[in-house]
Amino acid sequence: MPAIDIRFAESAIADLEEIERWYLEQGVPHIGDRLVAEIFDRIQVLRDHPGSGRMVPEFRRKSLRELIHPPFRIVYRREANRIRIVRVWRSERILRLAPEKAGAKGH
Repeated sequence: MPAIDIRFAESAIADLEEIERWYLEQGVPHIGDRLVAEIFDRIQVLRDHPGSGRMVPEFRRKSLRELIHPPFRIVYRREANRIRIVRVWRSERILRLAPEKAGAKGH
């Protein structure tokens, strides 16, 4: 089985930066750093199990899935040999996807 390439959309990168910024503003930057590190660890599961997330209820598309890492939803698009992380949002937020831009950054 070919290796799964994991990439991050600009929207997901902005979400991760916002998580860190919010905890910094709260005076507990170590919590933001820890949460972002845990999210990256959780995403690595997708290399071996790309279909392990559930279908996103708001969209009901097989290719659009999510992992839950309380209190966050890690939303990703599954393609043939690639996973694109599209959003990392608080679980209580309603998901709205931004239009994809060319040249999304990899990680």
